[in-house]
Amino acid sequence: MKKIAVFCGSSIGFNEVYKNEAIKLGAYFVEKNIGLVYGGGKIGMMGVIADTMMEKNGQVIGVIPHLLKHEEVAHNNISKLIVTKTMSTRKVEISKLVDGYIALPGGFGTLDEIFEALTLGQLGIERKPVGILNTNGFYNHLLKQLDTMVTEGYLKQSNRDMLLVSNTIETLISKMFAYKAPKQTKVINKVVRL
Repeated sequence: MKKIAVFCGSSIGFNEVYKNEAIKLGAYFVEKNIGLVYGGGKIGMMGVIADTMMEKNGQVIGVIPHLLKHEEVAHNNISKLIVTKTMSTRKVEISKLVDGYIALPGGFGTLDEIFEALTLGQLGIERKPVGILNTNGFYNHLLKQLDTMVTEGYLKQSNRDMLLVSNTIETLISKMFAYKAPKQTKVINKVVRL
């Protein structure tokens, strides 16, 4: 994987452990020559990982919608900043640039983007690995909800298994490199063609 999208909060949160893990992930990406594609902000977790990578001469591409570009939000000291017209076109642009996706702690936007990546994989539109770095058990309740969706018949286990999870960077990246997208069923292929 040459470039990975990282979805994370525009807030730093209340616990220093999340910021520290973002710093470690940024350093790991630089060490392994993996480029970062992210939301383009200079604040919160987004700013932390981008700053870490730029300090170590890593490649950082930000993709930000025009409505968020104002000077307080857009990071102007990164390798490249792409400005899109809308949030939707931002997602398409990120998708074109990356080989996989990782979620760090964040809010609605992080969940929206990671679940869209999973949905594209479920439908066979993309075949890229999608991972959660589950620092400090941040996503434990979300993962339990996904298991409930399987138990109640709203999510297939094979689709649940598409989401790669680890609480360590090295293990998560190893899982992403080893990922093989599930074969799509004929039913899903027919729906996609409609």
